[in-house]
Amino acid sequence: MTTRDLFEETYTALLANKVRSGLTILGIIIGIASVIALTAIGQGAQNSISASIDALGSNLIVVIPGAAKQFGFGVSGGRGTAKSLTPGDEAAIAGVPNVAAVSGEYSGRYQVAIANANTNTTVDGVDASYATIRNISMDQGAFIAESQSSSLARVAVLGPTVATDLFGANATSTNLVGQNIRIDNMQFSVIGVTVAKGGSGFGNQDDMVYIPLDTALQYFAGNGNQFLSTIDIQATSQAAMTQVQNDVTTLLLSRHNISDPANADFSTLNQADIVSAASSITGTFTTLLAAVAGISLIVGGIGIMNMMLTNVTERMREIGLRKAIGATRRDINTQFLAEAIALTFFGGVTGIVLGWIAAYAVTATGLVAAQVTLSSIVLAFGVSTIIGVIFGWYPARRASNLNPIDALRYE
Repeated sequence: MTTRDLFEETYTALLANKVRSGLTILGIIIGIASVIALTAIGQGAQNSISASIDALGSNLIVVIPGAAKQFGFGVSGGRGTAKSLTPGDEAAIAGVPNVAAVSGEYSGRYQVAIANANTNTTVDGVDASYATIRNISMDQGAFIAESQSSSLARVAVLGPTVATDLFGANATSTNLVGQNIRIDNMQFSVIGVTVAKGGSGFGNQDDMVYIPLDTALQYFAGNGNQFLSTIDIQATSQAAMTQVQNDVTTLLLSRHNISDPANADFSTLNQADIVSAASSITGTFTTLLAAVAGISLIVGGIGIMNMMLTNVTERMREIGLRKAIGATRRDINTQFLAEAIALTFFGGVTGIVLGWIAAYAVTATGLVAAQVTLSSIVLAFGVSTIIGVIFGWYPARRASNLNPIDALRYE
């Protein structure tokens, strides 16, 4: 049997029962499209999380207080509730090798208002270096200067979400520098508006008001409290982050007179570790989605086997006649195997196209920027081909092993 004859026989056999062939292909189409679309969504979510973490800053290391300890039957607070970090710690960290910049933070949620609007948002007392550490760019005005912190100036930099909440939808196109706002009934002058970064939740950098750190400690900490919420550190390079993290940990243990690191009243978070952990989680999630979608491929393969076994039964006399006039077992085996592979091929191509369209549709909704990768296409198509071979092999072998006399007698 020539290659041309094989293609013609396959084409004729599949078109002989269009409905059955179409329904069989449908199982493969659904499986491939599901794998492509769900993998694209998972990859898009992973990229989105990584981008959000990268937007937090460059070569960032964050030091946060430990858990507030309660004695007796009291319930201990969560990590970050202890009062253990001071401006003195911040100054000492600035002298650690390979530290490019450091900024303390004192943050809390307060009511921020103007004459006819108000919003409840995070007010973050920071140093001038915070903008560099956190990759903050200015849309209007300027960020906080060191002199404004030392002079306890009542100045504020608004995130674009806060600006919109207070001054309306056209806030970002209106010069807000010089406007007055009230933070917890205390008047501040707006000196700038940051460029939007995007995000949601309490950690949204667009939904924040930045004020000088010393001003925050003076007016909002209360009762002479000089403890910081966090300390942000920027390493000179990504390669130096682990070394800086270790040196900062050693320094603070010494400053806090703690000999056992297990009893540390603070913890450090490395941006690279956060990205790695998030990528691992989303990668596992993507694999799980692909595995669930892959089940439909198995179902589709079983459908192919069922159709091919039915074909062998219905074409028993044809097989006997072809064997009687000289067709070999290899010819019969190749013919039925080619039909099974053709079903998965057409189903695979159609499934890839539909999966790509589904991923594009998800991206168009704005929920997540789904990303179709070459590896997912190769994997899905490769799996569908393997399924065609595996589930088509048994019916093909059964057809090739038929005795021509028994096949011709079959009714």
